[in-house]
Amino acid sequence: MRIARFTTGEDPLYGVVTGEVDELGQPAQDSVIVALAGDPLYVGVKLLDQEHRLEDVRLLAPVLPRSKVVGIGRNYAAHAAEMGNDLPTEPLMFLKPNTSVVGPGDPIFYPPQTQNLHYEGELAVVIGRICRDVPPEKATDVIHGYTIANDVTARDLQKSDVQFTRAKGFDSFCPLGPWIETDLDPQAFADGVKIQTFLNGDVVQDGSTSDLIFDIPTLVAHVSSVMTLLPGDVILTGTPEGVGPMNVGDEIEISIAGLGTLTNKVALR
Repeated sequence: MRIARFTTGEDPLYGVVTGEVDELGQPAQDSVIVALAGDPLYVGVKLLDQEHRLEDVRLLAPVLPRSKVVGIGRNYAAHAAEMGNDLPTEPLMFLKPNTSVVGPGDPIFYPPQTQNLHYEGELAVVIGRICRDVPPEKATDVIHGYTIANDVTARDLQKSDVQFTRAKGFDSFCPLGPWIETDLDPQAFADGVKIQTFLNGDVVQDGSTSDLIFDIPTLVAHVSSVMTLLPGDVILTGTPEGVGPMNVGDEIEISIAGLGTLTNKVALR
């Protein structure tokens, strides 16, 4: 089930995207979105007698984390190597504020404090219920679904500050979308799910979740051993190699097999 958050120009609504999808998760042109009675994380999936053509609505960030976005750093060996870092012996966590979240088509604002703004395409895990100390074998029980994320990073600030808060915490530094897929199970594919990032149409990242150092159940277990996770919290699982700078006017597309494509442009703040 593809759960989206959208607007027709009025108050935001939640809905279920229907229709056929291709192998990348892209919907057919005749797809519609059926409105829901409220946030399915809290009221369940209650369909209304109201539908819109998908092309007639504006998609928003599919989830607004109530408390936090938890990032995982250096979770692909090739990315750690390209940044000159050693491999972590346990998941490297950092936090992005929920105010950094924006949706498909929203601008990524280039702040004046940085001269080196980078894209990072990632698979994102959306938590479905309050949980703590989740064992890895129970991780799927607390996962609501998956979406696409861009863990935007001011690379020069990350280096100068040492810790990641400012470098990854600016408003608009966490695009999410286009929807949450509740039926995807990345662990079910021996080759993982493919992640690609395009900068102005050119492939700059081409990886797979099969290359994760710490898999998704391990990440859920590790994060929940430290902090309570709430419905709507998001865990970013790390980025493949190929990160690099983006500039004002650039368009970044992140595609994940089974999830579709998240597209944003960079704008001057």
